[in-house]
Amino acid sequence: MNRTEKLTNRDKSLLIRSDLLSSMSEASARSVIDAASLLTLPARHMLFTEAGTTDFLYYVLTGHVRLFRASRDGREADIRICGPGETFNDCMIFETGGNRYSAQTTECCMLARLELARIRAMLEADPTVARAVIQTLSKNNLKVMDCVANDRLQTAPQRVAHYLMTQAPSDNGSYSLRLPFQKSVLAGKLGLAPEALSRAFSTLKSCGVSVRGRVIHIDDPAALNRL
Repeated sequence: MNRTEKLTNRDKSLLIRSDLLSSMSEASARSVIDAASLLTLPARHMLFTEAGTTDFLYYVLTGHVRLFRASRDGREADIRICGPGETFNDCMIFETGGNRYSAQTTECCMLARLELARIRAMLEADPTVARAVIQTLSKNNLKVMDCVANDRLQTAPQRVAHYLMTQAPSDNGSYSLRLPFQKSVLAGKLGLAPEALSRAFSTLKSCGVSVRGRVIHIDDPAALNRL
């Protein structure tokens, strides 16, 4: 069941260290937090759709949220997968009108919901708010640009290899990881169809990659790096 609650002190502590609020003055950050609410949502909950509007900016406390667009014939393309510590819908701070994408939880999530109207009202009054918003928008834009570049420059096995390398521990030895979401979500995150992701994992077997459910073992990180 969906629940809307007040933020706990722990939630507020996490939120105030976020990229957006940590750059604001303390008074402005506290003002935003005081008006924020906590959402507890089940898996595959549709938070909002392209066809609608929303008056909030969201910060992910736990879980992951899938941002995507759909074509007229029902095909879907993932734009971004947002995890703990990330914000989304910040693009609507300076925009009006309908949503630019749909948002759906991939598993049970806890989100902090921030009022866009309050942030807009503070932009001109407090330069630190304007700077924080610009920095957040710039950072998220760079993430999208990196995603587009990887999609166009890398083959499917290279995209998967790159993702696995970003999850590697600090040492150079073999390691295992458990995906924080279903493989279908990983496929969307990497701009692949589920069957293309399966073929990519099959190709990576020669690099020492084995898959069992959500658990992936990488036996030879150096081979992945060479790919």
